[in-house]
Amino acid sequence: MTTKAIDKPVKSDRSAAARQAAGSKTASARASAAASARKRAAPPEQPTVQSPGTKHAQLLQLLNRPEGASIEDMMQATEWQQHSVRGFLAGTVKKKMGLPLTSSKADGDVRRYRIVTRRER
Repeated sequence: MTTKAIDKPVKSDRSAAARQAAGSKTASARASAAASARKRAAPPEQPTVQSPGTKHAQLLQLLNRPEGASIEDMMQATEWQQHSVRGFLAGTVKKKMGLPLTSSKADGDVRRYRIVTRRER
């Protein structure tokens, strides 16, 4: 078995007081100077782009249409994968929001999901 010596850096002989005296600023002064430098370096304000809404809002809008929406429609609207859309329907729409979600499938057509309002029941 071979052992290898590890060179450790030697600590400075200067005391903490000598190191602090050698530095021009204290730690709190350096921190406040760094904070003000960050404030000055902030990028200029850019106009915000108006988004059509959150992805959840987009899906709820699709689900509120009279014809509802298919999984593929929702996947295209949000750029989510199929399992994410299904998770949104089960977890958010049904469980968290408590909305009545129905699905229907006509012969030769894809399954469509929609939120049924009280008037439609």
